[in-house]
Amino acid sequence: MTDSMDAARIIGYFKGKTILITGSTGFLGKILVEKILRVQPDVSRIYLLVRATDAPSAKQRVQQEVTDTELFSLLRDKYGEGFDLFIQEKVVPLAGDITNEGLGLEPPTFDDLAKEMDVIVNIAATTNFYQRYDDSLNVNVMGVKHLYQFAKQCANLKMFMHVSTAYVSGDSTELILEKPIKPDEALREGMRLDIDDELRLVRDVKNELATTPTTNGDDARAAERKAMKELGLQRARHFGWSNTYVFTKAMGEMLLGQLRGGDDDMPVVIVRPSIITSLRADPVPGWMQGTRTIDTLIIGYAKQNLSCFLCDLRMVMDVIPGDMVVNAMLAAVVAHSGERSGGGGAQAMTIYQPTSSLRNPVTYAVLYRSGRRHFEEHPRVKDNGEVIPNNKMRFFTTIPRFRLYMILSYKLPLEMLHMGNLLLCGLFSQFYKDSNRKYKFVMHLVDVYGPFAFFKGCFDDTNMERLRSMMVMNTPEDEMFNFDPKTIDWDDYFYKIHIPGVLKYTKRIWDDIRSWTNRSSPSTEQWHNFASVSQWWRMVGSEVGLPVKTLRSLLLLVS
Repeated sequence: MTDSMDAARIIGYFKGKTILITGSTGFLGKILVEKILRVQPDVSRIYLLVRATDAPSAKQRVQQEVTDTELFSLLRDKYGEGFDLFIQEKVVPLAGDITNEGLGLEPPTFDDLAKEMDVIVNIAATTNFYQRYDDSLNVNVMGVKHLYQFAKQCANLKMFMHVSTAYVSGDSTELILEKPIKPDEALREGMRLDIDDELRLVRDVKNELATTPTTNGDDARAAERKAMKELGLQRARHFGWSNTYVFTKAMGEMLLGQLRGGDDDMPVVIVRPSIITSLRADPVPGWMQGTRTIDTLIIGYAKQNLSCFLCDLRMVMDVIPGDMVVNAMLAAVVAHSGERSGGGGAQAMTIYQPTSSLRNPVTYAVLYRSGRRHFEEHPRVKDNGEVIPNNKMRFFTTIPRFRLYMILSYKLPLEMLHMGNLLLCGLFSQFYKDSNRKYKFVMHLVDVYGPFAFFKGCFDDTNMERLRSMMVMNTPEDEMFNFDPKTIDWDDYFYKIHIPGVLKYTKRIWDDIRSWTNRSSPSTEQWHNFASVSQWWRMVGSEVGLPVKTLRSLLLLVS
């Protein structure tokens, strides 16, 4: 590892480098691409591997979902009319798929890339806590394998970076260290986790489902989708993880460790951020994509349609701004680039946890207090000019208490409504179906996200602190690469940056949805039947740049 670094050293490193980035259409991926292009315009090329049918589709997707976003506004202002030409010279979209061997690329393309690649950064992931198990295994586990196999073909590769999550280590209440996950070791004591067995289990379950008689193809697909989602959650909890996302990300790290056997001395860095929030500094403070669990509190309070929330205000929430995560990633690439063991053995993987709970912890109370302050000083107004009052929220500090409250306040009245509806020959059928669907959705969120709301672990960041100690912060340019959580004033960040960013993002999505639905809206009857308009939902999601799950969640919350 190098002794010291400043902005000039980081910027200079990326001059003339060829970089492959997966997951560039996601939140962190966009930030990384923009940062490299902004600080080092003399980077050779940045290849962006995206799922697409062909090269024109890949180019269109990168343009719509990456370079045309507000995040690139500084670059757009800098280059003016020459922006598109600059992007065309530096950014190369690749139509491929990490779930396929050879990354879904044609052999000549694969070979040419391998000859010129300097740095590989794998950010691609399916982050849904309740994702299909087969999809999660394909992306979060097998995707790592296929990308690392490609990396081993790159003769001049100086760095392989894999982005994981701090929560792969489970729900431990102890200090969670920056250490590799042992192969085959489950979190539940005495259990052995075999990745090949899990892949085989998925194939067996899908084959069994394929032989089960169904009414039609749609029913078969729906049954498989539900079975795969439930299987993922079941297997995760069987081995000690809380959800499919962190479970498969842990397996991805395990597999990466297994692939690095023998005399493999390729420099590998694993980055495990905690909950990534909106940008704190550059290029656009408050910019974000997607909503985190903590943002539900902000949006619900803004709309005043959440009277209660599941969290303990005294508990620490480990959050870290997205630009700080990317700054840490860039510093880690430079610090470890080209490191070799030199002794014929495998080079140890270095793990960094960009987190805040150890160095600068912040509680949910700070977020709630900042939110109340923001809305008191910036009152929300209805369409008729009436000011929306700031009501206090009720917080439940345990899941059982919240479940009891939901049963007494919602489930029992719903069952009474159901009985009355039967007596009145279905007069309130639609209202009951809508209300019951919302109730089930909320309880599902509690089941899946509840463990995160009460996460009591604290993440060690000894390696991060060592990396930070190498950074020289003497100039404004050096501050562009700050990733020290101790420099964050959380009250100021939430009040001035993050909360306005969340509200701006939500409003933009809502406006985009309204604009698009005015042009292509399903019938009133279809609105109440998600299954019959799944294709329409995907079209809207694609139009506004959101996954269907996130889109539905936002609509449910703000409606």
